[in-house]
Amino acid sequence: MSSSSVPSSDAARDFLAEAEEIVEELSTQLADLADMAEKGAWEPDLLNAIFRGAHSLKGLAGMFGFSMIAEVAHHAENLLDWLRMGKVSLSTAVIELLFSSAELLTTLLRACVDGTLDQHQAAATAHAAAINAYLNPTAPVAEAPLLEQLGLSESLMGALTEYEEHRLKENCSKGRHIYVVHASFELTTFDQGLSQVTDILKGCGEVISTLPSVGENLETHIDFDLLVGSERDEQEFAQLLKDLDVSIQVAGSVVAVSQSEPAPVSAPAVPEVEAASISPDKAGIPVKLPVLEGAAISPDEPLTAKSMSRTVRVDIGKLDELMNIVGELVLAHSSISSIANRMRAEGFSRMAIDLGKAAKGLERRLTDLQKGVMDIRMIPVGQLYEKMSRIVRKISREQGKKIELKMYGAETELDKLIVEDIADPLMHIIRNAIDHGIESPERRLAAGKDERGTVRLSSFQKGNHVVIEVEDDGGGIDIEKIKQKALSKGLVQDVSSLSDREALDLIFLPGFSTADKITDVSGRGVGMDVVRNNIAAVSGMVDIETRLGQGSRFTIVLPITLAIIKALIIFCAGRTYAIPITSVVESIILEPSDIKTVEGKEVINLREQTLPLLRLERLFKIDRIGINPGDQYVVVVGSAEKRLGIVVDDLLGQQDIVIKPLGSAFKSLRGISGAADLGDQRTILVMDAGGIIAETMRGGGA
Repeated sequence: MSSSSVPSSDAARDFLAEAEEIVEELSTQLADLADMAEKGAWEPDLLNAIFRGAHSLKGLAGMFGFSMIAEVAHHAENLLDWLRMGKVSLSTAVIELLFSSAELLTTLLRACVDGTLDQHQAAATAHAAAINAYLNPTAPVAEAPLLEQLGLSESLMGALTEYEEHRLKENCSKGRHIYVVHASFELTTFDQGLSQVTDILKGCGEVISTLPSVGENLETHIDFDLLVGSERDEQEFAQLLKDLDVSIQVAGSVVAVSQSEPAPVSAPAVPEVEAASISPDKAGIPVKLPVLEGAAISPDEPLTAKSMSRTVRVDIGKLDELMNIVGELVLAHSSISSIANRMRAEGFSRMAIDLGKAAKGLERRLTDLQKGVMDIRMIPVGQLYEKMSRIVRKISREQGKKIELKMYGAETELDKLIVEDIADPLMHIIRNAIDHGIESPERRLAAGKDERGTVRLSSFQKGNHVVIEVEDDGGGIDIEKIKQKALSKGLVQDVSSLSDREALDLIFLPGFSTADKITDVSGRGVGMDVVRNNIAAVSGMVDIETRLGQGSRFTIVLPITLAIIKALIIFCAGRTYAIPITSVVESIILEPSDIKTVEGKEVINLREQTLPLLRLERLFKIDRIGINPGDQYVVVVGSAEKRLGIVVDDLLGQQDIVIKPLGSAFKSLRGISGAADLGDQRTILVMDAGGIIAETMRGGGA
């Protein structure tokens, strides 16, 4: 496979899915490492986990022929190896190089899918050169003979790897005590006993190395020497291990821990199975492979090749296809129900009743099937939170701001495709919150605030929606500044008639920005219009609340899924439309006497609140047939503080629909999110409540 080819085989697609998981995990671990570095201490286990991730990615990419990805991962692995070996320190420059590696790997994986991998060759080469330049070896520095002072045996020192020797030096340089813990275990259960001892020692310090040792009972036992670095003194360390039958050597002296003669730490007896081939360990002791507890196997029982995992990775495209089939079945059920109703009206009562019963049974099964497929598609938004966490860390470092990200509701579930579609809008909102909202540490201290700003990301389910909120405690949005900017751009003629809420809506216009200067993060007037459009594309809505000097809150309201939704079917000016029920607040009968006119726009008073009205024939420029449409209704749609009344001629009831895209030719059409088929073979347009509200607020649908 060439480095630029689009992956076609199932194995290659599986590689990309697994590689993406590895890179995401690497990015999360790097963020944790950066946080630890700021505090001046980091865990070797975390660094080793990052190193193993880079090594695994290199091997996988090389095996599938993605040589560029393998090369980038290889150079990142080299840098990580130097870092874990102590050849370079965990400086800001190293952290930046590692973050750059993770970002470049993400870019390359996306390029694999698009078939544009070769276009990134220059970036990969430059990145490799940057790492190689940093790793250019300097003159060796003479080290103090720290290890010679420990009095450890030559056999033990000779068995240490280069990394273990480095960790031993690190522990010595930090003034930690060095202990050699000797333990003996029965051959059949040594893995359980060794794991128990290792876990306890990890709570006391760092287990530098675990080495087989020569014991007294070679035929029945296996011994180990565990080299440990700990800040605890001899008495405290011995006290923590008093329940284990082990001995401790401290810098040449021996502290006995066991109360009687040393005995092996034994676990409950379990059956053992002779290995097909028994390999001698380092001390020349034959080892029998143990069987885990609870896994007793009869000698006559055949081996099994069953997988231990009960999970399977499924391409989202297959789930889309399955959901489309379910949607077609829903439409078929609607047709059957409609036929049963017509048969009953035409006198075929007996057959109509039987058909109606069959339709009810089919409806119950379809509901279960629909719920099952939807559950498969649902993922926790916490997966999105991890990406946002990395973005916050990256931008805060670039801008020299101290920011704490607080996340709530990570377990809230949302359709996989909706999560993917809102990832970029959410990123834009958070980037703007950091760039425009959060002040510099100096300005925050001058304003009496904590120098560390806070971005709060939360999500929760509300009925058939999921609400995602992004809130910051920064300087807020200067509404007067927005009004003056709008006046200078010619967007409004008179700011005195512009309400604060209408002014905030101007932020979502293409090219509108109040930034005094352009930065790499924001200020170009590109982003917030994309935010609204992308959220509207998944039938969602976005709202803003702000208080000058105290912060802002962006509220995104999304449907849980778009695959099959319940919609209100309406009739207006001779045409039928659907409104997603998640956007409908209520519906009321419209009395002509209730209509008032304010500044040339029709409104009604609904529970002491002014509700603007919209007539669809004006918005869509439809010629109404006839003068008196008879009784009319108002369908109230909206979210948060925004409400709009859509005047319709009739309400035709609720129905499950499957939204189909209109295609690129109608992508810019405001107020319509797609089309849907009804059970009677009719195709109707599905209205976008968020887009209609935005158009009306700007005067487009008055």
